[in-house]
Amino acid sequence: MKKNITILTTFFVLFIIASSFIIFPNVRESLKATRFGYNSQSDSIRIDSISGKIVKLFKDSVHASYYHDKFNGRKTASGERFDNSKLTAAHKKLKFGTQVLVTNPVNNKSIIVRINDRGPFVKGREIDLSKKAFTAITHNSRRGFLEVKLEIVQDSL
Repeated sequence: MKKNITILTTFFVLFIIASSFIIFPNVRESLKATRFGYNSQSDSIRIDSISGKIVKLFKDSVHASYYHDKFNGRKTASGERFDNSKLTAAHKKLKFGTQVLVTNPVNNKSIIVRINDRGPFVKGREIDLSKKAFTAITHNSRRGFLEVKLEIVQDSL
C-alpha cells in the first residue's frame, strides 16, 4: 500500500513539473541560466526573448553611427569585404566575430550584429553599424547617429 502511494506521489510531482514547462516556458530558460551560474535577478545577464540566447550587458548608453556607402567593397580590419547590406559592425575593442545585441531604447527595436571591423574613429562614438542594421532599429533614418544599449550575445555556455 505504501509503495503504491509513493509511486503515485512521485508520478504526480513529475507530472506537475513537466506541465509547468509547457504552461510556463520561461521556467526552462530561468533554470538553464541558473544551472550555469547566472543569477536571474541580475539585469546585466538575461535571456533574450526573441533569439532565446543569453545576453550580457556590455554598455547601457552609447552613441552609434552607421557606415557611409563609400566604404562598400573595401576591406575591413578583419580582412573581409564590407557590405552595407549585411548585419555587421565596427568596435574598437571587441573581438572579431563577437555577436552584439544592439537595442534602441526609444522604440525598443533590437538587432544582432557581428563585429568585423575596428572603429569608429570619431570621438564619443562607441560602435559603427552597417546601414542595414542601423535602419532596422531607428525610427529616423536621416539622422546618422543614435543612442543605443549594447549586450554581448553568448551562443553557448
